[in-house]
Amino acid sequence: MAMKKLILTGIAASAFLVSCGPKSVAVTGPKYTSSEQLAQGKTIFENSCAKCHKLPEPTKHDDQGWIKTLSRMAPKAKLNDEQHQMVYDYLISVNKK
Repeated sequence: MAMKKLILTGIAASAFLVSCGPKSVAVTGPKYTSSEQLAQGKTIFENSCAKCHKLPEPTKHDDQGWIKTLSRMAPKAKLNDEQHQMVYDYLISVNKK
């Protein structure tokens, strides 16, 4: 009985840790294309990302690379889904990889 309880506790703890990881999957591809939305994305990128580190060049990643990078970084920058999408769309609009 104690072993069963220990195993169930371990499984529950593992599931909790995995579900709480700082990762966002809000972006799967381009959505916003208006110049106003892209300008907002640029402003969010410059203001939110530069708080913690030097801004990377938009050419640093291709579209899929930015999806992966932003899914890791957006939660740290406390971006909501719309802000996350606008930053992604800005980056890919100036990065023609």
